[in-house]
Formats: sequence, structure tokens, C-alpha cells
Amino acid sequence: MDTPPFALRGIDHLVLRVRDVEAMIAFYRDVLGCTMERSREDIGLYQLRAGDSLIDLVPVDGKLGRMGGAAPGAEGRNLDHLCLRVDGFDRDAIVAHLQAHGARIGEFGMRYGAQGEGPSQYLFDPEDNVVELKGPPA
Repeated sequence: MDTPPFALRGIDHLVLRVRDVEAMIAFYRDVLGCTMERSREDIGLYQLRAGDSLIDLVPVDGKLGRMGGAAPGAEGRNLDHLCLRVDGFDRDAIVAHLQAHGARIGEFGMRYGAQGEGPSQYLFDPEDNVVELKGPPA
């Protein structure tokens, strides 16, 4: 078994698809002590700081939320994707490693995460959950 060409550092952020964004913001802020990091109302994205990580809230009726299908419930999902922060972000080596293991590869891009803007590679697990490998800030 070969080893990955990167070292995992932890969860960068978690994205939750929500029906009532105000109630969710209040819960994570007031109950759990998160702080508002930034909001992008134009696309429907609210990012709350949770220590070294972020919890992103995406209203299901917003621009991003509508792309995820049905609202959370029996027929819909509320987790958009899991993001893992990695060191040693060499996209070619990462893609080669993923391909060698038969992983379905998604989009690559520069995306904002808990440490700032940096390289990001999407992929899918065997049950089609989206996983994001997020490199250090550029």
C-alpha cells in the first residue's frame, strides 16, 4: 500500500445545507460560541469560525443551496462536503495518487477556507460524498 503524497492536518471546514439560516447562525454563535467570519449573501454562504476551522452554512433556498437539491430531510442531504486541510499540496501528485486508487476526481480551483484562499481539489468517496483536499493559503 503506497502512502499519500500529502500529510493531513485536520478538518478545514464543514458545509451544512440549512432551512433556517438565522436560527442556525444563532445556535452556532450563541450556543456553541462560534464567531461570524464572513458572509456572502449574494451566493448564500455564511462562514462561522470554530477554533482553527470553519462551519459554513448554506441556505437551501440560496444560490449555492439550490444547487444541492432537496432540503435536509428524508429525501435531501444537509452535508455538502467535508474539507480536509493538507500540507504538501502538489496537484499533479495528488491527482496521480487519486487516479491510482480509482477515486472519482472533481473540480480543482482556488477556494477560501479556514486558513485563507488556497488550492483546492474536490473528489468523491465511494458513496458519492464530496471531499475537498485544501492546500495552504497562496
